[in-house]
Amino acid sequence: MTTPRAAGAAILAVAAVLSLTAASPVRASGPEPADHACPMMDSRAAGVDGRGDAAMGFDHAKTTHHFSLAPDGGAIQVGANSPDDTASRDMIRTHLRHVATMFGNGDFAIPMLVHAQDPPGAAVMARLKGKISYEYQETEGGGRVRIRTADPEALGAIHEFLEFQIRDHRTGDPIAPSSPSPQGRSGGGRRL
Repeated sequence: MTTPRAAGAAILAVAAVLSLTAASPVRASGPEPADHACPMMDSRAAGVDGRGDAAMGFDHAKTTHHFSLAPDGGAIQVGANSPDDTASRDMIRTHLRHVATMFGNGDFAIPMLVHAQDPPGAAVMARLKGKISYEYQETEGGGRVRIRTADPEALGAIHEFLEFQIRDHRTGDPIAPSSPSPQGRSGGGRRL
């Protein structure tokens, strides 16, 4: 369990790293997003990528994120792009285990830091933390956090949160509930 003091120290450490990386432009690999002509969107995307690298502990260019909506919640999945990249795989697993614990405690500090704003749905998810389960699952190339609820208000917040993640991380994942495959997703996504 993370104490408020330890969480505060972690946030300060991440903020220090972010201040060092914020000035350097970071571009994700793969095709350019449709909004590439807009300097404001390029700047926002670079900020999300740079802050994400610092907060998550792995290089967005060496990994692929997926966010999926399901009838009972959804999932966050990250995998290393190369099966030989065990360093990224291990950092992904550490990060997602931590995310499952933090979210279960109603702590959304990491996505707030990555996105430089309160992600839509996060406040409701924090308030209804007792009605939402976060299950970490190891995958071959990384891991997944499966998010489930039977509460309609919590479900709406989870979907709102995941839809925001899809847009801000530019993954191209569908913004419609579907049943996540037990083996995870392949293809699509954005190498972040």
